Parts: sequence; structure tokens; C-alpha cells
Amino acid sequence: MSTGGQKPLPFIANFAAGAIAGISEILTFYPLDVVKTRMQLERGKAQYGLVGSFRAIIAQEGFGRLYRGLVPPLLLEAPKRAVKFAANDFWGKTYLGMAGQTKMTQELSILTGCSAGATESFVVVPFELVKIKLQDKSSTYAGPMAVVKHIIKKDGLLGLYAGMESTFWRHVWWNGGYFGSIHQVRALLPKAETPQATLFNNFVSGSIGGFVGTVLNTPFDVVKSRIQGAEKIPGVIPKYNWTYPALVTILREEGAMALYKGFVPKVLRLAPGGGVLLLVVEFTLTVFRKALGPPYL
Repeated sequence: MSTGGQKPLPFIANFAAGAIAGISEILTFYPLDVVKTRMQLERGKAQYGLVGSFRAIIAQEGFGRLYRGLVPPLLLEAPKRAVKFAANDFWGKTYLGMAGQTKMTQELSILTGCSAGATESFVVVPFELVKIKLQDKSSTYAGPMAVVKHIIKKDGLLGLYAGMESTFWRHVWWNGGYFGSIHQVRALLPKAETPQATLFNNFVSGSIGGFVGTVLNTPFDVVKSRIQGAEKIPGVIPKYNWTYPALVTILREEGAMALYKGFVPKVLRLAPGGGVLLLVVEFTLTVFRKALGPPYL
């Protein structure tokens, strides 16, 4: 994340900045994630749109249902976003060194983002699985630990990693689009001359990055939700098992639009959410730089 002649901040600074940003984003946008998951779990033609889904959940299940499953992602957001930005910083430095360059390019930025997403995916799978199980309309689990106990009892510890492959692809595509877009948009925006302009540029580039990442990864997110939302039946091969064959199945049976179920609430969360993430990360890193003083400034 450092530029110019700044000494790179230590790993813990990038880790902490990502953690603070992640918690800020999840507390702000979580209800949209609940609605997105509900829409993705629907089979066939969508019954409700964005507003209809909100109304249906509140009318039928109460307002609190919009925050059901919050604990797993809230516990996850700190390590998840911390790993995202720390891994992006690590892979960025690694690839710059391998390429013998001192300045990030568009190609290296995309490669760095994809690598950060792959790294992040290994952390998030159990939390995502628990969240999906709790967000499902038919869910009868008392809470996160009830889901964990049920999965371990039925499928063992490895059962907590159901959907690992689809989660891997979801994060690879989102992070590649997110960080790659941020690099390009920053290059196109006017140079920031004031702190306010810097904040604005970070929010704009992060929001556009969030939009591009969402466009790229929504089909993979739909598949992930289907895989993790299904109950395994002994002796029966799951309908949705591997990512790319599942994409073909959904496309064939439900049409191309089904691959973008939940896109509206997802993009309404992750476009501004991406802006909030980058805004908070860069603000927090600036605080660290000022606290550490030269040569980090």
C-alpha cells in the first residue's frame, strides 16, 4: 500500500487496518447480504425483487431476521479483511520483486488481487458455511454453534469446508476485479491535492472496484450459496458439487439471469462497501504512518 519513497508499513499495520475496515463495512451493509443469500437460494424464477425480499422477511419473520447469521461474519470480518489487505500487500511486494519492478502495473495489480483472494478463501469457508445455513429461510438452528455441532456430527471437521472450491473461485475473481480496478481508476482520477480529495478518490476507486468485482464473481457466489445451502444425503450425489459444472447446470436449467440472482443487493452492498473498505484502510494506514513517523510518512 505504500507509494513513492515511503518505507513499507509492517505486516501488523496492514492486518489491523483491514480488520477495522471489515468490521465497519459489515455493520453497515449486512442486511443486504441476508437478502442476497435468500435470492440466490431460490430455485427457478425469482419470487421477490430487492424491495419485495426486504418486505417479505420483515413481514413474515420480523426485522431481527435481517441480522440473523451476523455473528459468524462479524467474527470473520476482522481476520477476513485483515488477511485480504495484508495478503494483497504481501503478494504485491512479492510480484514486484519477481518482476524486478518498483511500480505496480495493471497486470501485476490483477495478479496480486487474485492471489490475495485465493489466500483469503482458505480463512472464510467455515464462517461462510455457517452464515449461509443461518440465513436460509428454512433454517431452524438456534445459533452459530448449533450449526457447527450439527455439521461436525454429520460430516466431521472437514464438513466445515464444504464449498471450499467454489469459495476459492468467488474470492479469486472478486479480488482480481477489485484491486485491478482500483489501480486503473486511481490512475485516471485527478491527483489529490488535499486530504479530502484523497478520501474522495479512495471512495470512488474502491466503489468502482467493488462494482467490477461483483460483476465478475456473482455467478460464482450463486454456485457457492447453492453448494453450501444444500443438505448432504448419504449415497446421493449433490446436484451442485463443483463450480464450473454447476454454472453450466444453472445456465441450462434456469437461464443466464439465474447466475446473477441477488446481484442488486450484492452490488448495493459491495460497490459502496468496497469504497468504505478502501477508505477506512487508507485512513487507518495514514494514522499508523503518522504514529510511526519518518521514514513511513
